Amino acid sequence: MTPPLRDPRPARSAPGDLILLDFDGTLADSAPGILSSLRAAFAVAHVDEPDEATLATFLGPPIAHSLARIGLHGGTAQAIIAAYREHYRDVGMADTTVFPGIPDALRTLATGSPGSRLAVATSKPEWYAQRIAAAVGLEPLLDAIYGASLDGTRITKADVIARALDHEPRAVRTIMVGDREHDVTGARAHGIETVGVLWGYGSADELRAAGACALANAPAELPDAVGRALDHRIGQSGAGTAAREARESANGA
Repeated sequence: MTPPLRDPRPARSAPGDLILLDFDGTLADSAPGILSSLRAAFAVAHVDEPDEATLATFLGPPIAHSLARIGLHGGTAQAIIAAYREHYRDVGMADTTVFPGIPDALRTLATGSPGSRLAVATSKPEWYAQRIAAAVGLEPLLDAIYGASLDGTRITKADVIARALDHEPRAVRTIMVGDREHDVTGARAHGIETVGVLWGYGSADELRAAGACALANAPAELPDAVGRALDHRIGQSGAGTAAREARESANGA
C-alpha cells in the first residue's frame, strides 16, 4: 500500500485516542469553490446544470456517486469529473475558508488526552486536501491527512477510513467527526461512532437518521462532544483496531 502523500507525523510515545475529522463542511467551508467548479464542469461537458438544491447535495460525498445519483454515468460522468478537477485545482480550491473556532477546537482536542492524534479522513482527493489544509493554516494542527485517490481506487469514506486505520498507530479509542450521513456510515463500517456537526452541509435530521452518537452545534462545543463520545466508548475501545486486525488477517498479514 502506498503511503499518504504527506506521511503522518511520528507517533507519540504512548498510544492515545484517534480523532478522525472530515474536511469539507467540518473543518472548512469549501462550498463556494466546489459549487463554482461543478458549474464550470457541467458547462465544459455540455450537460445541463442541476438546480441549486441538487448541486448542494454534491457537497461531501464522492462526486462520482453524486453524478450517478442524478443519472450520469460512464463517459459523461468522467468528462464532468475531469473538468471539475481541472477547474478546482486551478480556481476552486483557493475559495476555501476555515470555519471560525475550528483552530481553537483542534488545539483543545489535541490536548484532550495523552497521545491523542488528529487525522483528516475526507472523500476529497488527498492531493487537494493536503494542499488546501496547508494553504488555510490547518496543516500544523493536524497529525495526518488522508483522502480519496485520484485514480478511483479509493473513493468512499469507508475506504479513506481504512487507509487511516492502516497507517495510524493503534489507538486506545477512535471517533469520527463529520457533517454528512456518509461520514457516519463510513465510520460505522469500521465499528467507529461519529459526532455530527451542524455548521456544515448536513442537517440534524440527516445525521440522527444515519446514527450519529452526538451532535455539536458550534466548533466551541466540539471538544466536549468528542470527549463525551470517547468516554462512552470505554469498553468498546477496540473497534478500529479490530477492523484493522480483520483486514490484516484476511490479507495474510
